[in-house]
Amino acid sequence: MQDTPQQQSYTRWIMKKLTSVAVIILTATLSLPTMAANFSERESLAKLMHELDALHLLIDEAEGRSDPNARVKLQYSLLRSDLAKFRFGVKEYLDGPTIEPRKYAPLSGDYVQ
Repeated sequence: MQDTPQQQSYTRWIMKKLTSVAVIILTATLSLPTMAANFSERESLAKLMHELDALHLLIDEAEGRSDPNARVKLQYSLLRSDLAKFRFGVKEYLDGPTIEPRKYAPLSGDYVQ
C-alpha cells in the first residue's frame, strides 16, 4: 500500500521534528562536559571562599597570640588586606557572567530618508 500525499507530508513533518529534537539533544549532550567542568570549578572556588573566611579567624587568633615585644613582627594588617583582595577577585569571578557576552555590530539608527 502506498501512503497518501497527506500521510507522506505528515511523515516528512514528523521526521523534521525528530531531526530537530535529535540535534538539540546532541548539542546539549556535547555541551554538558563544559557545563560540568564550569560547575566543578565554581564548586571548588566556593570551597576556597569558605577557606578564606576561615583564614581570617586564624589570622585573628595568631595576632592575639603574637608577642608585642618581638623584634620581628608580622604585619597582620597587610596580610588581611592582601587576603581581602584575593577573596574579592575570586568572588568577582564567581558573581560574574557564566557566558562571555556577545559583541554586536552597532545599528545605523538612521531609518528615515
